[in-house]
Amino acid sequence: MSKLYVVPTPIGNLEDFTFRAQRVLNEVDLILAEDTRTSAKLMSHYSIITPMSSNHMHNEHRSLQKWVDKILTGESIALISDAGTPAISDPGFLLVRECIKNDIEVDCLPGATAFVPALVNSGIGCEKFVFEGFLPVKKGRQTRLQLLAQETKTMIFYESPYRVIKTLDQFSEFMGEDRYVSVSREISKKFEQTVRGSLSEVITHFKEKDPKGEFVIILEGKKE
Repeated sequence: MSKLYVVPTPIGNLEDFTFRAQRVLNEVDLILAEDTRTSAKLMSHYSIITPMSSNHMHNEHRSLQKWVDKILTGESIALISDAGTPAISDPGFLLVRECIKNDIEVDCLPGATAFVPALVNSGIGCEKFVFEGFLPVKKGRQTRLQLLAQETKTMIFYESPYRVIKTLDQFSEFMGEDRYVSVSREISKKFEQTVRGSLSEVITHFKEKDPKGEFVIILEGKKE
């Protein structure tokens, strides 16, 4: 039966690619990739030869109907991102929503997502949490930080190495330098690291050691 498969891919360690994900990518008619050049390396490693097309933030609006029509005419399509689970701070949501509108079955496979190991590894309560992803770079950033300063649940953020110190500095400014934080980088890769402590301690660490890699920040909520 034709459907859309949402398939997570490894966030670093290729051994995290599930057997089911590999089978699905071999069986579908087409793979939609965020960046076909990046995904080609993964496909080559696992000898997956299914045709690929690009589906990224710059073209997903105008190509939605084309992919929906393909599925409606009997094809099965798999959606992947460069790393992790599609639609989690990556393209994918629009296509999933459009498929649901057209009564197309959507099958999302479980798999790698960067924030889950970072959260569990943080030592901060994970019974209740909010996922913020990337904060606005400019417009709306200050307003968002003011709101988050009152959040009592554990907060999860993604950040680039170029802005991680600025973001931590702003957390300290809005929430206090003693707020507990856990910062993980390069999850599942050779140089994976998690730094835990107060915001002031963690900021000092990354100012002394140049931040590299992709970051997940787990921030303690405001104490009630």
